[in-house]
Amino acid sequence: MAQNLSFEALKQQVSDGAVDTVLVCLVDMQGRLMGKRFHAGHFVAGAYEETHCCNYLLATDLEMGTPDGYASTSWEGGYGDYVMKPDLATLRPVPWLEGTVMVLCDVLDHHTHAEVPHSPRAILKRQVERLEQKGLTPMMATELEFFLFEKSFDEIRKSGFRDLAPISGYNEDYHILQTTKEEHVMRPIRNHLWNAGVPVENSKGEAETGQEELNIKYAPAMDTAEYHSIAKHAVKEIAWQQGHAASFLPKWHHEKVGSSSHVHQSLWKDGQNAFYDANDALGMSALMKSYVAGMLKYASDYTYFLAPYINSYKRFMKGSFAPTRIIWSVDNRTAGFRLCGEGSKAVRMECRIGGSDINPYLAMAGMLAAGIAGIEEGLELEPPTVGDAYQGESGMIPVNLREAREALLASDMLKAAFGEDVVTHYARAAEVEIEEFDRVVTDWEIARGFERA
Repeated sequence: MAQNLSFEALKQQVSDGAVDTVLVCLVDMQGRLMGKRFHAGHFVAGAYEETHCCNYLLATDLEMGTPDGYASTSWEGGYGDYVMKPDLATLRPVPWLEGTVMVLCDVLDHHTHAEVPHSPRAILKRQVERLEQKGLTPMMATELEFFLFEKSFDEIRKSGFRDLAPISGYNEDYHILQTTKEEHVMRPIRNHLWNAGVPVENSKGEAETGQEELNIKYAPAMDTAEYHSIAKHAVKEIAWQQGHAASFLPKWHHEKVGSSSHVHQSLWKDGQNAFYDANDALGMSALMKSYVAGMLKYASDYTYFLAPYINSYKRFMKGSFAPTRIIWSVDNRTAGFRLCGEGSKAVRMECRIGGSDINPYLAMAGMLAAGIAGIEEGLELEPPTVGDAYQGESGMIPVNLREAREALLASDMLKAAFGEDVVTHYARAAEVEIEEFDRVVTDWEIARGFERA
């Protein structure tokens, strides 16, 4: 696997003519890469120090609209600048684009040069630092699920997003024959990401027509968020290069299985898994039990960061492998939280609530904050649920974005962990999504009531 580039190596590649373009990117509220393409010669000559962007980039919706109601930026405030400060430790090649490398940026206040507190990278950094102060390192991994479609993004958009046809005609979960037909997309995804320094483990067919899963190696939390964001971006670009669309929409059709992004996690100390206790029946240390108890207690508080859009909540259906309840169980895919690797040094907790539309920085930060609260409060973990977790009625995941927004706004835990201004900022983002949906008349409403109402 290729390693990240050193700045000296980049300068040499620019001098040799091997690299001519540098993607200078920040991660926005939606988890997308936003930024500029620099001529590599200008970047190494001085632009590596910093560049600027409009501060609306951390206060937009999916359409890049500029809704009001944000304290950090507005028309009244004039939409000034942020500083994009390249983190040169994140320099990496982008093998699917000729002569191109990428660097991720911290987002700084233009006047104070302090990190913007609602920047996704800053939010996750803060939780990682809280654990490091306790001598602990969060290790995490995300699973990326998505759908491949026969047609391209432009063809689908021009058709009004109608008559969508997945790239395959049947459930391809673990299916080698069908996924062979998709190797013109998936093989370059695996290989290009590997050569970009993203430690891809494997890809597989998932449990629906045209559905794929990409798995990346367990890593420190900041690395995992970086890998996820870059991989999601790469999947879309590489699929586009091959004439196909790749969608991370959690539920593109009510009769199809949704796409998730399960998050595995544990805390390590001195190079060892601090979640492991050989003397426990399930291999769970007291630290792990308190951490998981915190994740469960505060799951509603951070659900918005696991399900940030109206569509996100269409996944949560019985019998769909997407959870409906905030409970934990042992190696049980019907529960919101699944204990994996029980009894072994690989013991960890998998959160199954998050959809394919998560911003990994925010989702992981929310879970870490809840786990830290569980440790600091000395919470005790209830016994695991056994059997079909869909059958119960207690501990339900918020059923829609309104409920999740209300839980976010009411969370004293997240206000303490993130800052009240940050919580208010993202609650406004949820509100914008709700407002936009509420004003639109859908095809379903017209078909249902046009004649019969």
